[in-house]
Amino acid sequence: MLKTVTAALLASAAMATASFACEISLKASDTHPDGYPTVEGVKAMGKMLEEKTDGRICIEMFHSAQLGEEKDTIEQTQFGVIDLNRVSFGPFNNIIPETQVPSLPYIFRSVDHMHKVMDGEIGQQILDAFSDHDLVALTTYDAGARSFYNSQKPIDSLDDLEGMKFRVMQSDLFVDMVGALGANATPMPYGEVYSSIQTGVIDGAENNWPSYESSGHFEVAGYYTLDQHLMVPEVLVMSKQTWDGLSEEDQALVMEAAKESTKVQRELWAEREAESEEKVRAAGSEIITDIDKTPFIEAMDPVYEKYVTDETLKDLVARIRAVE
Repeated sequence: MLKTVTAALLASAAMATASFACEISLKASDTHPDGYPTVEGVKAMGKMLEEKTDGRICIEMFHSAQLGEEKDTIEQTQFGVIDLNRVSFGPFNNIIPETQVPSLPYIFRSVDHMHKVMDGEIGQQILDAFSDHDLVALTTYDAGARSFYNSQKPIDSLDDLEGMKFRVMQSDLFVDMVGALGANATPMPYGEVYSSIQTGVIDGAENNWPSYESSGHFEVAGYYTLDQHLMVPEVLVMSKQTWDGLSEEDQALVMEAAKESTKVQRELWAEREAESEEKVRAAGSEIITDIDKTPFIEAMDPVYEKYVTDETLKDLVARIRAVE
């Protein structure tokens, strides 16, 4: 009994010491569930920071939208209520024009191309644009490539898309993209997609491997065409108030840990994609990989004309396309 009490006291003391040693606790938000690659990426950053600062700086992770949906958490981060926030580029499109570029359809030729762009000068220019909006963009994470899936037939060409109905997120850009491909876009909440495909309200939707699998959409939409029309990265931002409250040395350590966490997140994402693909293929879904993307890309000209009007954005698009 005495040993048990002593052990409990020692454990309590160790926890108190650890808590006391953590002088700066950073509150981090993510809408994804615990275990998701982006959540684990931020957790990895926290472990690195604790190691680099001997436990002086730590990260407290709030996953599963505990602090609110993305729009709400962005505002809270700008006001300094939330210190760190993992968000898709999408919600920033109407706030920070530069974020529209990585959100454009077929802007990236492959995942490797996207990594080269976002890890280089172009990516840094996009991240720097956050500084005028009370945010410091630290790094980007992967969110996979979005492709079309449906319940009706294999899609091998643009002609196959003609007249089909696809669910999209409530985004003007997504609606225009689907329309330019000859299909009909139906914006609707994610939670309604399964039943809508099942009942024929829509023919299909578009998303990445893990979402196609974890949502069960592959059960009702067995044709998945890997056209990879979107590869929108995720961004990890810090409140500028929090950033300005750190010393230059601590700012450097935070930035270093964030960049290093990107490697961890990308590895976890690749593993998650492989697991989802294996499960979907085993279930009998037909995966269409042999398609000519050129007509799809050429069909996006009106979309680019509508959304890429600023000279800065036009320059970013040209430079991204030039990256080998």
